[in-house]
Amino acid sequence: MPIPKWKWERIAMDFVVGLPKTLGKFDSIWVVVDRLTKLAHFILVRIDYNAQQLAKVYVKKIVRLHEVPLSIISNRGMQFTSKFWRKLHEKLGTHLIFSTTFHPHTDGQSMRTIQVLEDMLRACVIDFGGHWDKFLPL
Repeated sequence: MPIPKWKWERIAMDFVVGLPKTLGKFDSIWVVVDRLTKLAHFILVRIDYNAQQLAKVYVKKIVRLHEVPLSIISNRGMQFTSKFWRKLHEKLGTHLIFSTTFHPHTDGQSMRTIQVLEDMLRACVIDFGGHWDKFLPL
């Protein structure tokens, strides 16, 4: 079933890290959540991806389907605070908002989605072994 195309206005994003490596060498999931509709994308990535690699994935998986969002809420991870990432979104016209240690509720939508995803993965990852990535869409 194709994902309907509409413009996301405000999205939240974060990473689930520390997962066992899959056969395709993925060890992390990039979680991108539309704060209005609660639609979430779970994108396979590796912990060693730099900002340029993440930007390519972002355009291919998010912008292609939903256009450029008005704002993005994320933590202060190195990928999101790099000069490249900031300049990219400055040119795209996206306002970057960073959550802080003392105000994690700023990014509550993605944090709740990540918690549910982690609970589901923990329950299944042993059974799936190195193939958990194939079951991620479920």
